[in-house]
Amino acid sequence: MSSVLITGGSGYFGSLLRDRLKAHGQAVRIFDLTDASDRTADVSFIAGDIRDETQVKKACDGCDVIYHCVAQVPLAKDKHLFQSVNIHGTENLLKAALSAKAKKVIYVSSSAVFGAPKTNPVTERTASSPAEAYGRAKLEGEHLCANYVAQGLDVSIIRPRTIMGHGRLGIFQILFEWIRTGYNVPVLGRGDNVYQFVHADDLAEACILAAARPSATTYNCGTDRFGSMREVLENLCAHAKTGSKVKSVLMSPAVGFMNLTSALGLSPLGPYHAMMYGRSLYFDITKAKTELNWQPRFSNNEMFVHSYDWYVQNRETILRSHGASHHRSALKQGILGLIKHFL
Repeated sequence: MSSVLITGGSGYFGSLLRDRLKAHGQAVRIFDLTDASDRTADVSFIAGDIRDETQVKKACDGCDVIYHCVAQVPLAKDKHLFQSVNIHGTENLLKAALSAKAKKVIYVSSSAVFGAPKTNPVTERTASSPAEAYGRAKLEGEHLCANYVAQGLDVSIIRPRTIMGHGRLGIFQILFEWIRTGYNVPVLGRGDNVYQFVHADDLAEACILAAARPSATTYNCGTDRFGSMREVLENLCAHAKTGSKVKSVLMSPAVGFMNLTSALGLSPLGPYHAMMYGRSLYFDITKAKTELNWQPRFSNNEMFVHSYDWYVQNRETILRSHGASHHRSALKQGILGLIKHFL
């Protein structure tokens, strides 16, 4: 039985990965600021901050495989946290993993390292060009991984497209709530930008497969069944049967409004959301399919329908609780709560 560590194991994806690793017969250890309410006694927990080198070293000692999932996400909108957590915290983790002689590290990166790409599909060979602080911090984390690979640490990078799945909240909770109550939802321009998602279950499987494969490399991961932003939202509205419709708004004014209200703290959306909501981004996942024998099970439409249904069924419990991360929590809508009345 391998001993594995998940940094950020109390968060949305970390918790799901925890359960998948347990099902694979792994001895799992969690390192996070807070414990998750659904952690069982057979999973050990070490409370700590990824920015504390001593605490990180303690967490890594004796672990064969380390999944590095800790990150401040775009919703944080804090350049200092991106720097201290996503960059310095990642270096603490890599340094501790090298010292502990870990056999493998999986670094969960982000498609934000590509910004708004000039061409699609994006491959592992596409040049990185992040356009905001979060993406730049995640790319710096990738550069740190390369530095430690040169020192003998086996690190593979997993870049997911936007993650969906049961229990995924954050900005998606706002979308689901609008549709549940029959409000219209916007797309920028025609909404014909092609946008790919990845189900958290599929992403967890890719991480586990990559951890079992020696040698450092990078994999881009997303579903292989996807279409336009309008298509996935229209399908969800039709499924919900609440009267919600997809409405086009002018892209340039909308992006300007999103950036302004985000900067003023009036909206939960961040610069990355404003930049990408109306633009295309999708991965070529041939490498992950070929080298890992990985096959995503969920399409864009299936992810949204299943996630929406889960939200509706669990809404009352969700609103009474506070998750361990942005992605496990309901968000305050801010000015978005007013905008929905005008769509």
